[in-house]
Amino acid sequence: MNVARSTANTPISRRIRRFFLPSWTLGLYVAKTYSIRFLAMLIGLVTVLQMLDLLAVSDKILAAEGASYREILLYLQLRAPQLISQFTPFSALLATLITLATLNQHSEIIIMKASGLSAHRILFPLLVPCLMISGLHFWFNNDVVAENSMELQYWQDNAYAVNLGPAPEYTANPKMIEDNLLVIAGAMTRNGALVILDRVSVYARDHERRVTSVLRADFATWLDGQWVLYEARNFDVTTHEMTSYDTLPAPFSIPPDRVLSSSLNPSFLTVGELQTAIQNLRASGGNTDGLVSSLYHKFTSVLATLLMPLLGAVTAFGVHRAGALLMRAVIGMALGFAFFVADNFMIAMGQFGVAPPLMAAGAPLLLFASVGLALLFFSEE
Repeated sequence: MNVARSTANTPISRRIRRFFLPSWTLGLYVAKTYSIRFLAMLIGLVTVLQMLDLLAVSDKILAAEGASYREILLYLQLRAPQLISQFTPFSALLATLITLATLNQHSEIIIMKASGLSAHRILFPLLVPCLMISGLHFWFNNDVVAENSMELQYWQDNAYAVNLGPAPEYTANPKMIEDNLLVIAGAMTRNGALVILDRVSVYARDHERRVTSVLRADFATWLDGQWVLYEARNFDVTTHEMTSYDTLPAPFSIPPDRVLSSSLNPSFLTVGELQTAIQNLRASGGNTDGLVSSLYHKFTSVLATLLMPLLGAVTAFGVHRAGALLMRAVIGMALGFAFFVADNFMIAMGQFGVAPPLMAAGAPLLLFASVGLALLFFSEE
């Protein structure tokens, strides 16, 4: 009677907390164990990969005139955030497998289940640090990785030149379609009012998509609302005649904003900048599916860390016998790798416009979350 009255008088918030986390001591122990292993895996992976990467490019960095150890340190500063962001979900997977395998090997999982804890209540202390890691990962990607990645790419494109000036708006290999014209350029650079297309090729096609003429120019500039080609050569496929021009008005009128928006690298943009690029491209009539897929993926990619405890749960539950624990860890690792492969495949399909943006960004996460929950419910049985 006293127990029932005590339970009835317990605040609802405390009862909810006890349902998910019956003991602060147990929760802190599991969360602390996982967090230490996550940091160890992340630091170890990034350190090893950074050293291997530096060995591959250090000769190119030091080959630039006036280069010294400062350029090596600058490369480390710009490259390390990319590696940290890229391997955060993978480190979360490894930390989950190691943590749960250790708890299972020492019979701590069995003790927790014997005390009345279900599988989801055992995993909940792992989800709390994973949620914090996901939030930090999103901030890190948006505020640090995007800017550093763009600066590193600009530096690499200029052969690691010393004392390089600030990067202008730049996109490599833009491709555009207007009516029956296919326009391909080597690069586009905008610095204030000056806009330049480098190494321009314009392919004119008939209604059956056959090329009728090829127009090439060394570069083009945007003047008074129109592109002007310089040192242009036009080849007529039918007559095989070549005509040269010092300057020639371009047969296309695609505005620079559309060129930049359609050819931007989403990994170089923050969420706000990517939304602006989508709006500019949509206003100019361009296809935004690729950029929208990348925008959605900026949110779903950081949620991959939350998925890792579900995929690694197969390691925790089951009788510990010789070889059985190792096989369960291998299954958990295989599920994690399968998710990374499916995620990269679907986002590539979305960026090419083959799959709808929401499906491309969210389908792998939902699919493998369902698989993880199914394994979790199966372990409850």
